[in-house]
Amino acid sequence: MPSSTPVVPIHPYYPREVEIVGYLANEWNTLELCSMFGAGCAVIFTITYLVVKRLRPHVSTGDLLTVMWFVLCGCIHSFFEGYFAYNFRNMGRMQDLFGQLWKEYSLSDSRYLTQDAFVLCMETITAMFWGPLSFVTAALIAVDHPMRYPLQTVVSLGQLYGDVLYYATSLFDHAILHISYSRPEAAYYWGYFVFMNSFWIVIPAYLIYTSMTESAGAVAALSKMEKTLKDVTKAKGANGVANGSVKKRN
Repeated sequence: MPSSTPVVPIHPYYPREVEIVGYLANEWNTLELCSMFGAGCAVIFTITYLVVKRLRPHVSTGDLLTVMWFVLCGCIHSFFEGYFAYNFRNMGRMQDLFGQLWKEYSLSDSRYLTQDAFVLCMETITAMFWGPLSFVTAALIAVDHPMRYPLQTVVSLGQLYGDVLYYATSLFDHAILHISYSRPEAAYYWGYFVFMNSFWIVIPAYLIYTSMTESAGAVAALSKMEKTLKDVTKAKGANGVANGSVKKRN
C-alpha cells in the first residue's frame, strides 16, 4: 500500500506545498546578502553624488536626493528586476548574487520562485520601461532641464501603479483565497514585503505631488505673464489712439 505520510517540502517558502523547480538553498546567509546589497547601494549613491556635484556644484539638496533616488531605481529596475525577468524559469536554482538575493526576498513572496504570471509581467514592464526612464529622469534633473517634471511624473506614476497592484494582488489572494506567500515571521512580512516595497509608494507619491505643483506654478506664471503682456499691449494701443486724437485737434 502507498504511504499516506505527507511529503515534507525541501524549501522554506510558503505556502508549504508550493513546488519550486530545481530549488537550491542559498550559500550566503541573510546578513551577508543584506550587507552586499547595502554596499551596492552605497556605491551607487557615492558615484551619483560625485557626478552630480561635478555637473551642478550648487545643486539643491532636494534635487541631489531626487537624482540619487532615480539612479538607484534605474539600477534596481534595469539590472536586478531585469535579471528576474530574464531568469524567471530558473530562479529556484540560481546561486549568483542576484539569484540568492531574490531567493532571500522570496521568503516574503514566493511568487518570484513559481513563475507567477503577474510578478513576471510587472517586473518585465518595470525593467523595460521604468528602469531606462529612471536614468533619463535622473540626467534631466541633474542638468535642471524643464522636461524633468513631466518625465518625473510619468515614471513615478508607473512605479506607484505597479507597487499598488503588487500589494493588491497579494492581499487579495490572502483575504479571498486564503493563500499566503510570505513566511509567518514578522521580519519577512513587515520587513521585506511591507517596508521595502513602501518606498515605491511614499517617494513616487511625493514626487508626483512636487511635479504637479511645479508644473501648475509654471503654467500659472506663464498665464499671468501673457495676461500682463496683453494688458500692456492694449494700454499702448489706447495711448496711441488718444495721442492721435490730440494731435488732430491741435
